[in-house]
Amino acid sequence: MDIGIILGVFIGWPILALVPAAVFAVLYLGCRRLSVLLAALAWLAYFPYERAMKLRILCSGECNIRIDLLLFYPLLAFVSVVAVVAYFKAKRGAGRA
Repeated sequence: MDIGIILGVFIGWPILALVPAAVFAVLYLGCRRLSVLLAALAWLAYFPYERAMKLRILCSGECNIRIDLLLFYPLLAFVSVVAVVAYFKAKRGAGRA
């Protein structure tokens, strides 16, 4: 499955960005790692941005070519992967102690 199709769901339904935000917030409560908190905040910040784009507040009406997503999607993916790795490292380290 194409990652662009998966992430494209957030364009049609920006509220779905709150799902990973909530997941990372819960993970943060379990490990207290800054990278996990940053992932939660990044997804939380993406929601109003994408909502404003959908409502045509941040674009002039011609929003078909979303060059901004060439920055945001890789950034959100990178922050998310780092957060997941940090969470599992923290849990693995806590399990050894």
